[in-house]
Amino acid sequence: MASDSGHDDARYLAGSPVRIAILRALDRNPRRPASLTDAVDATRTTVQRILAGFRERRWVVKRDGVYHVTPTGERVHAAYEDLLSEIDRSDRYGRFAADLQRAGAAFPAAGLETGDLTAATDRDPLAALDRVVELIRDTCGSDVRAVSPIVTTQYNEAAGAALDAGAEIELVIDREVLETSIAEFGPATDRALSDEGATVYVSAEPIEYGLFRYDDVACVVAYDERNNPRCVFETTDETVIEWADERFESLASAATPLSAVIRESSVSQE
Repeated sequence: MASDSGHDDARYLAGSPVRIAILRALDRNPRRPASLTDAVDATRTTVQRILAGFRERRWVVKRDGVYHVTPTGERVHAAYEDLLSEIDRSDRYGRFAADLQRAGAAFPAAGLETGDLTAATDRDPLAALDRVVELIRDTCGSDVRAVSPIVTTQYNEAAGAALDAGAEIELVIDREVLETSIAEFGPATDRALSDEGATVYVSAEPIEYGLFRYDDVACVVAYDERNNPRCVFETTDETVIEWADERFESLASAATPLSAVIRESSVSQE
C-alpha cells in the first residue's frame, strides 16, 4: 500500500503538465535549466522551482550545472507514462470491458494488451454488427465455434454462405434465441438441423455476450442492455484465445443439442 507521501508526490507530478514535460525531457537527455526553459515553454523561474521540487524528491540531481534523472526518477517517469497508457486504453476499451463485465463474462484484463476494436457509434450504429457479419462470411473452409445472444437475418445469411463455402460451425444460443429463430427464421432453423456442417447447442441459461473463434483468431462481441452489438474485439493473443475456448466449452457442455430440444418440444406439444 502506498504511503501518504507517495500519494502526495503522485499528486505533485500529475498536478502540472509542465512538471511532467520537464521530467520527460530530462529522462531523454540531461539538460541545463536554460535548455529546459526552451524545451517546455516555461519561464526560468518556473523551471527552477520544479527542479528544486524534483531534487527534494531525489528524482533528479545537479552535476556541473546539468540536471540528470536518477534511477528512481526514471522509474517514476516510466510508471507515469504506463499510467497514461492504461488511461488511454481504458478510454478506448471502456465500453467493451464494461458491457462484458455486466454480462458476467470474466474477460481477462491482460487480454486488452493487444487487439483491434470495432465499435458502434452515433454515426455508424451498425459498425459492430457489420463487422461480425463480415467475419462470419470470411470463414470459408474454417472450423468455427461461436456463441450468440441474438439471431438476425444478417447472421443467418452470413452463416449460410460460410456453410456453402465449406465451413464447419458449432454454435451456442439460448432458449430465447431459439424461440425467435423458430418463429421468424424457419428455413435457417431447418438448415441448422439438417446441415452436417452445422452443430447447434441450446443453453438453458441466458447468454449476454458473443464469441467467435476460427483459425488463430478470437473475437469477442459485447452487447448493450437491449442486446444490440456494440463492440467487436479481435485478437490473436493466447490469453484471449484460451479464455474464449474455455468459455465456449463450458457453455456447450452445459447446453443441449438443438435436435434434442426440438424433439422434446414436439413431444410436449402432442
